[in-house]
Order: sequence, then C-alpha cells, then structure tokens
Amino acid sequence: MRASELLENLEKMGIQTITGVPDSTLKQFCDGVQTYQGNLRHYVTANEGAAVGLAIGAYLATARPSCVYMQNSGIGNAVNPLASLANRDVYGVPILFIVGWRGEPGVKDEPQHVFQGKITCELFETLSVPYRVIDQNTSDEEMDEILTEAQKTLKQGDQFAVIVKKGTFEKEEPFGWENGNTMLREEVLGHILRGVSQDTVIVSTTGKISRELYEQSEKIYGNHDNIFMTVGGMGHASMIALGIANNRQDKKILCIDGDGAALMHMGALPFIAAQAPENFYHVVINNQAHESVGAMPTGCQGTDFAQVAAASGYRETSRLEKMEEVDQIGSRIKEKTGPVLWEIPVALDSRADLGRPKESARENKEGFMEFIKDSEEK
Repeated sequence: MRASELLENLEKMGIQTITGVPDSTLKQFCDGVQTYQGNLRHYVTANEGAAVGLAIGAYLATARPSCVYMQNSGIGNAVNPLASLANRDVYGVPILFIVGWRGEPGVKDEPQHVFQGKITCELFETLSVPYRVIDQNTSDEEMDEILTEAQKTLKQGDQFAVIVKKGTFEKEEPFGWENGNTMLREEVLGHILRGVSQDTVIVSTTGKISRELYEQSEKIYGNHDNIFMTVGGMGHASMIALGIANNRQDKKILCIDGDGAALMHMGALPFIAAQAPENFYHVVINNQAHESVGAMPTGCQGTDFAQVAAASGYRETSRLEKMEEVDQIGSRIKEKTGPVLWEIPVALDSRADLGRPKESARENKEGFMEFIKDSEEK
C-alpha cells in the first residue's frame, strides 16, 4: 500500500495531528509523511513518550484523536503516558498507533530487536490496546476493515495499534534534505580513534555510529576491545558510560553519542554534570537527523548541545567544526578534567556498504569486560 493513501484515510477519520519517532521499517511511511500534501500537522518528538503526550494535548484542544508512529522498541518509552494518562481507566484519550515491527519472529534482524520483536503483540495485549498486523499482502479491503475497526475503538475513547511488518509500504518520493555540514561522521570517528589512547574506554550509541566505530577500530587497531557498542536502548549510552566512569575512576571514559540519542533522554546531561565525574568525556555527533533509520530531521535541528551541556553544569564544552579540532580530542582528554562535552557537526552521508559487527552482542560485551578486567590488573 502507499503511505499517501493511508494518510488520506487518517484525515478522513478526523485525525489532524501525526507525531512520533522515525523507524527504518516505516521508512516509506515516514517519507510519505514528509512529502504529504494534505492538512496533517506533523511533529518529530524527542522520544515516543513525548509523542503520546503531544497526542493527548492535541485531543484535549480539539477532541480529535492523533496518530503516533514509532519503532516497536519505542513502546517502552510510550508505556507510562499510555498506561497512566491515556488509558480508559484514567482520562480515556483515543490514539491510533502505527508501529514498525523490528525483530519479527522468524525474520532475521539485529540482536537488539530479537526479544522486543517477540513481545511486541503481547505488550499491546497487556496494555489493553487492540491491534491488527499488516504486511505487503494486506488488501485495500482488509485495510479499510482495519481502519473501520480502529475508528470505532477511537470513538470509545480507547487506543488502537496497527503493527507494520517490513516491506508493507510501497516506495514514496524520497524525502531529501541537507544540513549544510561538510565533515563526514566516519572520518571524524577515525580521527578520534587515532587521537585517543587505546586504553581509553569508549561507549558508543546505537545505530551507524557504533557500526562505523567498529569498522574504523578494526581497520586502525585490528580489534575493538575497548569499545562497548550500545546497539539498542537509544539514548542510554551516556548513563552506561557514567556507570563505568563511577566504578573505574582510574580510566578515561569517552562516550560517543548522537544528537537524536542525546535528545531522547536529555535529562542525562544535568545528572552527569551533577555527579561531576572527572574521568568522563562526552562527544555528541550532530547531523540534525535520525540518519540510521532514514535521515528524517530530529525536529530539534537548532539545538546547540555544547550550550545545553554548559547550562547543565559540564566543566567545559565546545563545538568542533574543523577536523584539526577533532584531532585535539585525545590530547584534551589527557589535559582536561571532566565532565567535558564536544559537539561535532557532520554531514548526513554514510557508506552504502557499511557493515555490522561480526560478533554477537553477548560476545562483544564479554570481550569488553575482559578488556576492563585486564586493564585493572595491569
């Protein structure tokens, strides 16, 4: 089916607001939302819970339900406002969810999606949210029936979910844009690796940052022993890095974050600052987009992370716009007392042949812990 046709039907249902967080399974749907010529108001939020909150506010103002889209990994972020606000036992706010099904049982996917994929339908059952699953074989007549069922549910003040399998939507006119930055993220990561000591402990965020860091480290050092790749749990890499920093004060800890991830749980910044870990260093790679899942803008493109971190209480922050400045990160880590944050603006480009870690997530965890243990013994 075409996303544009579904969006037209949402308008006919009385939906005026569509909001959420991009997903690769919903790439064609997201492209369709960005290029749609109708009257839907579209917002990309920092996380899925915020999207539910915005949908609740839109309903209170207009008495019209909203549509919230997300990857199934984002259900966790949405549970609190969904269960404690929108549910019929509380306020009874109708919301239509469109959820990309990563980790669908029987379909090969990345490790962070496997368990989430198994429990996706069960989560909606637990939340008392009726749902239907659609795929590329769903006919127009079947989709009409699903939307009719959804509309009846919404009119009762309840929520309804449409779970979308991979390949459901046809390609739409791709949404393209440029952020005006010139440095390439993978080159930046390579320069950072060459500049820091190899005994620096690195924690990287989910998505292409970890994949590129993995390939660069293998290319430069022949291993990635000192890197914990946070392949899931978007937005939590900085707190994982803090947990390591607090317990290994003899080591320099470098968190390599993305702008979308930092936005998703930005409360981590003032918390890290309040803890004042002297061995904590934070890089935010900023391309103003959710590039790993289709390059949709974050909705917060003007955020100055260096200023936010400074206002949060980081000891030092700066924005590095030249590769010569990136090359100084290694020496600055040796000289500066943390917490320090460097924001690095980069372009949207990435290699089409970018690989993935050859080891399992568990194997990478065990290798990283062995590195931490060995360095303690030395």
